[in-house]
Amino acid sequence: MADGDHLLSLRGVCKSFGGIQAVHSISFDVDAGESVGLVGPNGAGKTTLFNCVCGQLRPEEGDVVFDGTLLNGMPTYKRARLGIGRTYQKVEVFTDMSVRDHLMVAERARRGEGRLWRDLCNMSNPTADEKERVDATLELVGITQLADISVNALGLGNCRLVELARALAAEPKILLADEPSSGLDLRETEELAAVLRTVQRERGTAVLLVEHDLSMVAQVVDRAVVMDVGAMLAAGTFDEVMANPEVRNAYLGQVDAV
Repeated sequence: MADGDHLLSLRGVCKSFGGIQAVHSISFDVDAGESVGLVGPNGAGKTTLFNCVCGQLRPEEGDVVFDGTLLNGMPTYKRARLGIGRTYQKVEVFTDMSVRDHLMVAERARRGEGRLWRDLCNMSNPTADEKERVDATLELVGITQLADISVNALGLGNCRLVELARALAAEPKILLADEPSSGLDLRETEELAAVLRTVQRERGTAVLLVEHDLSMVAQVVDRAVVMDVGAMLAAGTFDEVMANPEVRNAYLGQVDAV
């Protein structure tokens, strides 16, 4: 692994829209098996940065290096094949497919097999190895009991777990989770946090987490990076960055006088 043995390295990444700089000179690293929180107020540029890493957006300046490979200009599907998985703020699922079928499609996409189109037409039977891998991911995320249920019968919390499981079925080296607790209640959020920690511990999957729920971030991450109006404000342990006066000012609009 190149670039100082970091799994993911961002170096001076910049992205603008119509003259407005949404991301300005962002640089940080994520190591293999590490969980890093990317936090900040609304409009800080967190999702824009995610899109630059995954390939939905192309930065004007800077480099994104993953597992020793420079990603600049590489299409999204090739980044996914290198080992970058992602979930989205808005749940993206196929409502007329079962939970198991979601994972089966992801498993075959991971293998790059030509049978993928037949999966969508229900014309291809899964192999024993495929079933075993899918069942292992269902168990890891804790949704085995939902395997044969159509996603359109599930609530938001379970749909988010399905989306997470689908991303993990591709066996990514790093998971980019964008606001995974959005719309969830306290119990569902705690369950999701536990799943993310289990994924990191049992599979060694690195996690880059964008999340507004700071209590969840505190449970999940090893380190935190704080952004505000497109720039990097602070980095360190969660407690360190939350004690930073500039971070408190960004969130609260003022710094407590002590």
